[in-house]
Amino acid sequence: MTGFQRFFLKTEIVSGPGMYGRFGAFAGKRVGIITDAFMVKSGVVDRIRAKLPPCEVEVFSQVVPEPPLQDVVKGAGRMAEFRPDVLLAIGGGSAIDAAKAILATLREAAATVWPIQLAAVPTTSGTGSEVTCYAVISEPERGLKHPLRGDGLVPDIAVLDPELVLSVPAKVTADTGMDVITHALEAYVAVGASDFSDAFAEKAVSLAFANLTRVFDDGSDLAARTALHNASCMAGMAFNAAGLGLNHGLAHAIGGQLHIPHGRINAMLLPLVVAYNAGLSADFGSCLPAAGRYAAIAARLGLEASTPRAGAASLAKALSRLNERLGIPVTLRAAGIDPASCTSIEQDLVNAALADACTASNPRRPTADEVRQLIRAVAG
Repeated sequence: MTGFQRFFLKTEIVSGPGMYGRFGAFAGKRVGIITDAFMVKSGVVDRIRAKLPPCEVEVFSQVVPEPPLQDVVKGAGRMAEFRPDVLLAIGGGSAIDAAKAILATLREAAATVWPIQLAAVPTTSGTGSEVTCYAVISEPERGLKHPLRGDGLVPDIAVLDPELVLSVPAKVTADTGMDVITHALEAYVAVGASDFSDAFAEKAVSLAFANLTRVFDDGSDLAARTALHNASCMAGMAFNAAGLGLNHGLAHAIGGQLHIPHGRINAMLLPLVVAYNAGLSADFGSCLPAAGRYAAIAARLGLEASTPRAGAASLAKALSRLNERLGIPVTLRAAGIDPASCTSIEQDLVNAALADACTASNPRRPTADEVRQLIRAVAG
C-alpha cells in the first residue's frame, strides 16, 4: 500500500463551437488516422479531414469491433512506415482502443522512438476511451479479451462533437449508454475511489439517467446527446482514476466467449453485481459497506434511500427498470443464447473473471463460487 491517492488528468478536452480549431497545431505534421470502414463510408472521416490544416495524412481504416490483435499489428506496420507525428482516432471505443494499441506497439518495436501525440474524436457515447489509460484487444479465435493499461495510453487531446453521435442507432445508444452508467457506478464503489473521482462519477450518473432514455427515443435531441457524450467522458475520467470492478471482469469473460456487445452484457450484469456488492441477497450474506455508496447515488437520483440497504435495493431495481425500458434482456436465455453455452465453459468464465485486472478494484473480493452464482443468474 502506498498510503496516498493519485488523480491524474492528462487529456485536453475540447468541445463547443470552433472545437476543431484545436487541430491547427497539426499544421505541417504527419497525421495517421485510425478508424473503421463505416466512418470512411459515412463521410465522417472526410468531414474531419476537412478540418485539418495542411498536413500529410495516412488513413488506416481496418478497425473492427473489439479490435483483434492481428489488426493492431497490421495497423502498427502501416504507421511504422508512415512515421506519424499524430495518431488521430476517429470512431467508437474500438477505434480509440486500436489507436492506443498501435501506439504502444510502435513504442515497443521502434528502434528509435519519436514523439507521437494521440488525439481522439469519439463517435459513440459509451467507452470514455478518449480519456483513459485502458484499451481492450481481442483474440476472437481463442475467445479472449486482453485489457491493456498504461499512462502512455491516455490520449493527449479529446474532441467531443455531439453531432457525430446524432445518427447512432437506438440499440447501440442503449448499449453504450448503459456502459456509461456501469463505468460511473463501478468507479464510485471501486477501491481506488476518491473525492475527485466521485465528483466525475456522480455527475456522469446524473447526466446519463436524465438523458439516456431521451436519446433512445429521439436520437436527434442534440441537447440530450451533448449531455450523454459529456457523461461518457466524465465516467471515463472517474474509472481511469478509481478503477472498475467485477461487473467488467465478468463482462470481459462472458462477452469474449459468447460475443455479446460489451455495453449490453455490462447492463445485464449490473443489477446483479450491485446487489452482490451491497450484500442484498441472502445467498451472499449481510449488507456490506458498498451499500452505503450505492444509497448515496440512489439519493442523488431521487430514489428511496432511507437506509443503505433500501438505497442499494432501489438503485438495483432502477437499473433493471432502465434495462427493460431500453429493450435490454434480463438474461442470456432471454437474449436467445442457450444457457448451456455458459454451462459448458463455466469454469473458464470463472477463472477469466477472477483473473481480469478490473476485478481487482471491486469493493468486495469475490470467491469462485460467488462468481459462478452470478454467471448462472445472468445465464437464466
